[in-house]
This record gives sequence, C-alpha cells and structure tokens, in this order.
Amino acid sequence: MNREAVIAVHRFGLGAAPGQLTAAAGHPRGWLAAQTKYVAEHAAFAALPPSSETLKEYPRWIASLRTARADGMRGIEDSFRAFLGPGLLQEVGARLSAAATTQAPFQERLALFWANHFTVSAEKPVIFAVVGSFEREAIRPHVGGYFVDLLMATTKHPAMILYLDNNLSVKPGFQAPPAANPNFPRPSGLNENLAREILELHTLGVNGGYSQADVTTFARVLTGWTVGGPANPGFAFVGRRHDAGSKTILGRTYPDEGIAQGEAVLRDLAAHPATAQHIATKLVRHFIADEPPANAVERIARSFRESGGHLPTVYAALLESPEAWNAPLAKLKSPIEYIVSCLRAIPEAREAKPQALFFTLREMGQRPFFAPSPQGWPDTSAAWAGADGLWKRIEWAGALAARTGSRIDPLVLAQQSYGDALTEPTRIAISRAESRQQGLALWLASPEFQRR
Repeated sequence: MNREAVIAVHRFGLGAAPGQLTAAAGHPRGWLAAQTKYVAEHAAFAALPPSSETLKEYPRWIASLRTARADGMRGIEDSFRAFLGPGLLQEVGARLSAAATTQAPFQERLALFWANHFTVSAEKPVIFAVVGSFEREAIRPHVGGYFVDLLMATTKHPAMILYLDNNLSVKPGFQAPPAANPNFPRPSGLNENLAREILELHTLGVNGGYSQADVTTFARVLTGWTVGGPANPGFAFVGRRHDAGSKTILGRTYPDEGIAQGEAVLRDLAAHPATAQHIATKLVRHFIADEPPANAVERIARSFRESGGHLPTVYAALLESPEAWNAPLAKLKSPIEYIVSCLRAIPEAREAKPQALFFTLREMGQRPFFAPSPQGWPDTSAAWAGADGLWKRIEWAGALAARTGSRIDPLVLAQQSYGDALTEPTRIAISRAESRQQGLALWLASPEFQRR
C-alpha cells in the first residue's frame, strides 16, 4: 500500500476502517480534499436536543446546585453532574459513534480540532448539559466555511457565554434590578474572561500584539452579550447592560453601535495577520509535527490571509505542504484518538457502551468534553507519553483483544491498516504470538498503532 495513503488515513483521518486504506490509495490527497467540500451530517446526532431546549431547564439546574450548597452537601459538583450525566453520556456516545463510522474522517478530525481550539468544558458544572450542543451547533456547521463565521458562532453560543462568565459581565456602575427568577445568577461587574480568551486563544495568540488595555476595552465592548431566560433561551444582547460609547482596540476606533460594535471587532480579529499565524501554527502542530516547520506555517498562514480565512482553502494549503507527506508518523495519539482508531479498525468494538468508553478515557487522562482549561487538551506527544496513561492503553488493548480477537487475524488487520508502514519487528511479534487474541493485543499496543 503506498505511503501517502497511510499518511492520509492515519495523520489526516482517524485511523483505518476496513477497506479504507484501499479506498484512499488511488488518490490520497484527492480523497482528503473531497472531504472538505461538504459538511457531513451524522445520524448519531439526530436525536440529541438543541441547546435552546436544554437551556429551558437552566433555572432548575441552578436551583439544585444552590440547594446543595445551602444544605452543606459534600461533593456538590458530583451531585450536579449526576443530575445531568445521562445527557452528557448521550453526547459522548454520539461523538464517538460519528468518529468511528464516518466516511469523511478528515472532516471529523477537523471538527474535533476546532472544538478543542474553541474549548468549552464540563469541568464547569453548568456547562454539562450544553457542551455537546455547542460542538453540534457552533463548530460542525462551520468547519467548511469561513473562520470569521466560526468565530462569531462560538462567541455567541450560550455555552461559551456561560463557560467564560460573560452572562455576568455588565458595564461599570450597572445596578441589576431584582431578579425575576432568584435562581439566575446576578450580574457582578465587568468580567474579562471572554475578551481575554478570544484574543489569547481564539484569534491573535498570546504573542499577538494586544495589551491589557485592549483586553479591558474589549470586555467593555462585550458587555450585554449574554444568555436569554427560559422563555427565550439562547444568545441575547441586553442593551441596558452594555457599556455605550466608542472604543479603541488595537489602534482602531469602533463607534457605539450596540451589538454591531462587538461583531465589528470580531471581524477585524478574524482578519488580523496574527490570527492567520496563530491558526496556521496550531494546524501544523496538530497535523504535522509537535515542532511546527516554519515553511509549512507560513504557507498556511498566507493562504489564510489571502483567502479571507476561507477554511477549505487553508486546508488545501495544509494538504499541499511537502512537510505533511515527508515526515514519518511521529505524533503520539491522544487517548480519544487512540480509542477511536481502535473502534474504526475493529467494528465489533463499537458495541461498547458510551459509559464504559467514557470511564476508559477518564482512566487514560482525557474525559470527553472535560478539557482542563480554556486552552483545551494539549496537542503534543509529551503530554500523552506518561507511563500510567500508556499502561492503560495496553490494558485496553488486552481487554479488547480478549473480547474480539478470536474472530480477527491480527497480521491481516495490521497489514490492511498500515500497509508499508508496518515495521518488520512488529510484523514478527504478531506472527509469533501464541494466539490471535495475543497477536491483536500486540498490534493495538504496537508503536505504529500508537502514532499518527
């Protein structure tokens, strides 16, 4: 099997499903490029509720949390998560099912990349019930569009507003009227979280040339960007909370136009050269190497600038980068990538319950939808190379092989999955295994299978 097909399926995809390496072999780059021209709809997501429906229950969530605190209960967050846990497990199951079965794995990897770039996390209990709908509503529809639309959608989504506390951010001196619903948290002054993370993580990057004054001013621009009540759940702009007046950010003055002022800032941030550089660096780090090759970064940043952030054009520049096809499969898979590649390689493994997969990933150090901070999950091999995490993978490989290995020829599977990338030491180890189960466990724990 040609080397480019192996790279296409494993570096840019999510691992080889049966027959996929052969399907990609004829024209690997074209096989990938075709996946950026549409947005796949996965049946797994069809039955999941939209955030507008889930947020109608928001007052009840807050009431349960406050009651727990008032009663002095221990494990408040655990109790709150147990209240919302079944819905989250549905989201986990749908996400893993989509990743395991998709015929457009490059597009699915891009969706997961952007969901990590624009992180919201169930580490904050109130996000528990909307973290999945955020990915479905703000990320996936825009993977094949323009970056500015992706930025606008994520910034306005209720999950991002709640995660970064912009629902509590109001103009200086604002006096909140008595709450119609006592279970809703009251505004508490200017909050800079959303403004800072947009500048530092979502657009310009930490070295993007902004100042603390820019952060504070941008936070004032974003006052009034909040979440509506139960009768109108979703994004809302409340003018009386907004800090009126013209504002200057990064040397440009924006007139007082209410919500349009913030939208204008976001459009300019999306078009800023530092944003192009930041996004290009992250894409190259994710798809090519932990230490991003400078030539590849510049090529992709240029395509971002010249296309106005048209993402399929940016992806094309990524696929055209020689570095993407010359470098060996060197990046260590994250736990989620590893589990998904197992599910893709072995259809019988997809019978695992979402709860079991969730707990397995937790043991490996990457609970789905629980990124540790707004920075998202780390994207370098060193972050996932700890002894305990790797041992958990070996345990998973052994358990999976014990359930499915008697029906699978591991050497055939390895050759069909990795072609010429299968090394001689691994081939010999599998061929000398005492049983099919042992051979499959060796393959799933092998250096090749661990990398992309």
